[in-house]
Amino acid sequence: MNPEGLMENSGGRGLPEKLPAGERVLWQGSPGWKTLARRAFHTRMVAAYFAAMVLWCLATSIHHGLPAQAILLSTAKLTGVSLVPLALIALYCWGLQRSTIYTITNRRVVMSFGVALPMTINLPFSRIEAAGLRRYANGAGDIPLRLLADERVTYFIVWPHARPLSMLKPEPMLRCIPDVEKAASVLARALAAHTALTMSCESAGYLPASGANARAAREKATAPVFAGHSPQAA
Repeated sequence: MNPEGLMENSGGRGLPEKLPAGERVLWQGSPGWKTLARRAFHTRMVAAYFAAMVLWCLATSIHHGLPAQAILLSTAKLTGVSLVPLALIALYCWGLQRSTIYTITNRRVVMSFGVALPMTINLPFSRIEAAGLRRYANGAGDIPLRLLADERVTYFIVWPHARPLSMLKPEPMLRCIPDVEKAASVLARALAAHTALTMSCESAGYLPASGANARAAREKATAPVFAGHSPQAA
């Protein structure tokens, strides 16, 4: 199936170039900005911090017996200042949603992102060792991709599209996807089909029986495609 408005075997939004013959788009999506703000930028914790500051300022002003007008004015000013970083985070997350496209084809995962500096990362299935799945209570979730040992990406380049705190061995991640179950199902079927094709070709003699690609295929054939996590609160 093709996303609406994207022609099969042709370049489109989120794709760096025209797809080669035989490759087709299975799924495309973007992170939800509200979930991204909560999960990647922890807006609830930021809001709680500023709320505590406002309450402390209010309590201190009352304790020192300041006039009601002065208390209201200072509280209003601090509340306004507190809303600025929250608004900037929300705006940035909205920009991330608008500028990020995750694409799953029958051969690879493509991550196109960048608010100021657009960037595209191609992750062929042959370089993906396993995929994870983290669900949130609102139906959104993350799909981290564990790469082969010799495959490296720079954590700070792909962040926030990377698994948190995976700096020693960064894992690119399809982050805060609405309806993550659908995306995970598409990716699981595509990875399974690719692994089966690789093993079939190896058995038929089209691929060497040893080597990095063959070992990777055998490991993927015997390992679970997805490691799931329990749903978390949105």
